[in-house]
Amino acid sequence: MVRPAKPRKICFNPEVTYFKPRAVPMSSLEEISLEMDELEVLRLCDCEDLDQKEAAIKMKISQSTLQRILTSARKKLSEAIINGKAIKINNK
Repeated sequence: MVRPAKPRKICFNPEVTYFKPRAVPMSSLEEISLEMDELEVLRLCDCEDLDQKEAAIKMKISQSTLQRILTSARKKLSEAIINGKAIKINNK
């Protein structure tokens, strides 16, 4: 039996939820989806310069879970930037 997921505390609601490369039509773009928890981890660790332990406490998750989310988010962003893909933030 799978352990139920812990709710994650997210204190940020973005106004803009879509980014795409300039001068590239939407019909020819692939899309990368960034989840809200990934966006919150990026905000806490990269924008607010919190270390992973502090960010994990703010989100009420373990440090290892935060590290896994952060790795996933950074991989998605780098893939989108390097390969010219659109980034969609799933605002659920």
